[in-house]
Amino acid sequence: MATKSLTVRSSADGPTVSAGYAAAVIDVAVARGADRGALLRLVCHDPADNGPDARVPFGQFKALMQGAVRLCDDPAFGLHFGAESVFRDISIVGLIAHASATMAEAFAQMNRYSRLAIEVPGHGATGRFALVRFDGELWIEDCRPDAGDFPELTEATLARFISNTRRFMPDVPFAKAACVRHARPAHAAAYDAILRVPVRFGAGRNAIAIHESWLSVPIPNANRYVFGLFSERAQALMDALLQAQTVRGRVEAAILPLLHSGDIPMPRIAALMGRSRTSLYRDLKAEGVTFDALVDALRHRMALHYLAGRRLSVGEVAYLLGFADPSSFTRAFRRWTGQSPGAGRGE
Repeated sequence: MATKSLTVRSSADGPTVSAGYAAAVIDVAVARGADRGALLRLVCHDPADNGPDARVPFGQFKALMQGAVRLCDDPAFGLHFGAESVFRDISIVGLIAHASATMAEAFAQMNRYSRLAIEVPGHGATGRFALVRFDGELWIEDCRPDAGDFPELTEATLARFISNTRRFMPDVPFAKAACVRHARPAHAAAYDAILRVPVRFGAGRNAIAIHESWLSVPIPNANRYVFGLFSERAQALMDALLQAQTVRGRVEAAILPLLHSGDIPMPRIAALMGRSRTSLYRDLKAEGVTFDALVDALRHRMALHYLAGRRLSVGEVAYLLGFADPSSFTRAFRRWTGQSPGAGRGE
């Protein structure tokens, strides 16, 4: 059965991080001795509550990472987080990479959908990473504009690339060296222990020198059918992430992870958005829509999306949209389209 939620967020609100990524920070930090309650106070709500595709503001994520450093009393927490978390367990981007045919395809797909895991300030339309040549080597470079800021993110990124490859392909040559923009930290020994490659600090970029042969390595158990399913979902998430520019879009972003539950009263959604019910009502009215009409239209749109995929039963679609039973969904679909759900599946 398909995953439960599809989430959007307005890029007008600034960059965000997937809830799955933020929840993984909490899990690793707790495992390393941090208090979960103290970590949760750094974000508006538990990232695990609304599913891995919900979004957390980048600023809250940064506070969470830096809070984990303090609460774990571990200045190398970024490195440990990147090494100990498994990317495919925390983001659809990791799932797509693991279903790819080769490492080159995995890298391309990871780069294409990287903002689904984590958007960074200044994240443009192109991918966050690039394959570049300098110093006679091929490098994976992190091209985020604020590359010298937030060293915990740099550490987590380096450790994830290197440790995830080492975990799943221990015999495949990958990293040769690394360089980072920030100065050599007091915990530099952790770089040696975790990355196990030479690291140059205070460099002009954040990058990993790689064995070029790594790009042609086939991925074990690659599945093209699964790859297609994940890619479709990732593209839908990307489209929603990039297109939601209005208050309506931001409301949909808050609703979608909860749609399957059927429990989406306006005061709850307003609270999730950090707003009052009155201000949300006023802004939606200014855009010519009511909250109830928005929810109904969203269910209609998602019904067409799920049914067009022809991979879900009518009952499964009813569940994903929060209907009590298939017959309730069928009545709603006839009201929307004048047809049965079967017609929406092309039957």
